Amino acid sequence: MANPKKKKTHSKTHTGRAHLALKKVSLTKCPKCGEMRKPHTACAFCGTYKSKEVTKPKTKTGKKK
Repeated sequence: MANPKKKKTHSKTHTGRAHLALKKVSLTKCPKCGEMRKPHTACAFCGTYKSKEVTKPKTKTGKKK
């Protein structure tokens, strides 16, 4: 099995990992409720996708004190 002849330098290691950085998540406004959501997914707040109700909207359940 082939082995490297010399140790890879610190800068060469980091330039090789340049494409591994995390990218920002793009968000769009829901046309129905105005909440921010990921594009091409159903809205988690109102449950619509392309102006059609796909899932049931989330309801907040309050804790009793």
